[in-house]
Amino acid sequence: MNVLERLTGRLPRPFDPVRSIKAKLSLALGLAGGVGLLVLWYSLKWIPLNVAFIASAVALALLTLQIAAHGATVPLREMTEAARQMARGDYTRRVHSTSRDEVGELAAAFNLMASDLAAADGQRRELIASVSHELRTPITALRGMLENIVDGVSAPDPAAMRTALAQTERLGKLVAELLDLSRLDAGIVPMKRSWIVLDDFLADVVAEAEVNSPAVPIMLSAESGLTLDGDPERLHQLFANLLDNAARHSPPGGTVRLRAAADGDCGVLFSVADQGSGIPAAERDRVFERFTRGQRATGGGTGLGLAIARWVVQLHHGSIAVVDPGPDDAMTGCHVQVRLPRESH
Repeated sequence: MNVLERLTGRLPRPFDPVRSIKAKLSLALGLAGGVGLLVLWYSLKWIPLNVAFIASAVALALLTLQIAAHGATVPLREMTEAARQMARGDYTRRVHSTSRDEVGELAAAFNLMASDLAAADGQRRELIASVSHELRTPITALRGMLENIVDGVSAPDPAAMRTALAQTERLGKLVAELLDLSRLDAGIVPMKRSWIVLDDFLADVVAEAEVNSPAVPIMLSAESGLTLDGDPERLHQLFANLLDNAARHSPPGGTVRLRAAADGDCGVLFSVADQGSGIPAAERDRVFERFTRGQRATGGGTGLGLAIARWVVQLHHGSIAVVDPGPDDAMTGCHVQVRLPRESH
């Protein structure tokens, strides 16, 4: 930073309220020119014209221009330095600008971009940590089991094989979630729609969920005769994730409930409820974001299940939200409500 920049760095910015950079530069040039002409006129009136006074007038005009225009250039220099810091991985720098012109708008957009990049970098780091942890646990268990079998410490009995199968399925589920995430980012959305009879469909989903979480019973309550136009595989994934999330957060001896009912003439309303601690109101919007596990999260889970559930709901032009339980509802934990149109266009 040179001497002039140090002198002008903390000066007020009188043109910040001006909404156009063109008008701001015009005012700065006009002010500088006016000061120069005033000095020149003063020298002609009182002192004979000479080169020294002309040079003094020009120098004073340039100094006035620098002081008047520094408010427009300081945010640009800050953006340049912040961009260099971002290239080194530092997303904490922000641009301070009180201008209301195009430079101020650019500074606001730059700060928003920096915030988004910081959030994306944080998600990337959390993804690496979460996936590393989730992969390490089943791999370590499988490795120890196989080493014992190879060394002759234990026999490949059915119980050991069931444990190995469970760990393998856990790895498969994690890989499937990551593949779905990559399809979401790439915009690849394969959809195979058909008319689904919800009675049989939900019964199959519940039966599979009870196999995966045998300690938590699931109550199914669905109106008879409901049908839905959708992708069976994606909708199966939706309810499997919701039921798995509810089962993982249910207390010992708790119950999970899945309901389905007509929502007017053109939709179906689903509800998945558990008897856990629930989700605080401040976190309810964030639980559907990637890698967000919330305060009630316990062991297991990458924070991708509910994000994928929201993605499936959006594919079917529906809505998903965490709602309060009814005043007389015995299920006092988390209530996830899904609304889907019977026929998506």
